[in-house]
Amino acid sequence: MASDAFPTRIAYAEALAIVSRVARERRLAVEHIALARAHGRVLATDASARIAMPAFDNSAMDGFALRHADLLPGETLLALRGEQFAGGPAAPVVGAGECVRITTGAPLPAGSDTVVIKEHTRIEGGNVRVLQAPAAGSHVRHRGEDVRQGDLLAAAGEALASARVALLAGQGISGIDVARRPTVAVFSTGDELVEPGLPLAHGQVYDSNRELLMGLLRAEGLEPVAWPTLPDDPATIESALRHAGEAFDLVLTCGGVSAGEKDHLPALLQRRGRVHFWKVRMRPGMPVLFADGGTLGPALFLALPGNPVSVLATWFALARPLLDGLQGRAPRKAWRARLAAPWRKRHERLEFLRGRLASADDGTLEVEPDPADGSHRMRSAADADALIVLEEGERDYPRGSVVDVLPY
Repeated sequence: MASDAFPTRIAYAEALAIVSRVARERRLAVEHIALARAHGRVLATDASARIAMPAFDNSAMDGFALRHADLLPGETLLALRGEQFAGGPAAPVVGAGECVRITTGAPLPAGSDTVVIKEHTRIEGGNVRVLQAPAAGSHVRHRGEDVRQGDLLAAAGEALASARVALLAGQGISGIDVARRPTVAVFSTGDELVEPGLPLAHGQVYDSNRELLMGLLRAEGLEPVAWPTLPDDPATIESALRHAGEAFDLVLTCGGVSAGEKDHLPALLQRRGRVHFWKVRMRPGMPVLFADGGTLGPALFLALPGNPVSVLATWFALARPLLDGLQGRAPRKAWRARLAAPWRKRHERLEFLRGRLASADDGTLEVEPDPADGSHRMRSAADADALIVLEEGERDYPRGSVVDVLPY
């Protein structure tokens, strides 16, 4: 494939649009799973309420259910007619001058409309003296005040947080349709890479990119597979990627994607696959390459640069949106913050700058840019907790400028 047959040196917005389009075209299948396994999964179909919540009028407190019309301006003595426990048999109907002992969550007995809390009463034989009259309707949870039957409870594309799963469980839902989780293979490339724990020879470095990507993927609920480090040998690289390309939905590689003598991935993916783009006007991470596997297999290939901060930036900029798109996940919440210090941007590319988030005294979200902006400086990335997005073009950002941020 000729080098001019695919977009190159494109704007980040164009690269993201291509990633989103390809992800839509390659949307993963839907599977039905037990609700207990749905935490963190992406919902495939809308979920609506089958029943009202609460399903019946019930007590919000331990106390006594009564008719508010029976209460006198001062104290009131009522006959105790029975008890109503949560999950227990129905209590007698509450008549004039009567009350029923009730516990939190128990159905409101017929005839009653108000609950007086236990602390505002005194038992006197078979009677209950109300010492402090509550307002009409006090401590009663009404049927459907939280959820009405037919309400939309969760929309397709939502990643199911634990509270959402609990809401669905409260509806009696035991299984749900979700997007299949993508399978991901992770490769590091380079003769200079050594596994942590082994001795280093001259010019070698420990592989940190694999652990970075594996951790980021696991944080998304995925179960990635780390492959052995690939040497700078075209035949070995092709063989390994062909095996991975047949078995996984996405193959992520680190390194070997630029234009050096040992950067074999661009030529391989141009020859065996179909490149969607190569090189994006972003910093760090410009050499990133995105391709279909072609004869390497049905997988998508996202080849990230080798510098560790470039891996971090391209993960948030392109890899995570790709995985989101494959699952049909709705757009994530956008975050904005004010710069806690001025910043001078003196290059044209869009930049992902490391920063630290903090809440100012007035409650404003601020982000402190880290001046250690080299793509090899992983310490600064570890000390930071967000990427600051600075748009294309040279400009000065005064303190207090509002910028997009990607927390991590």
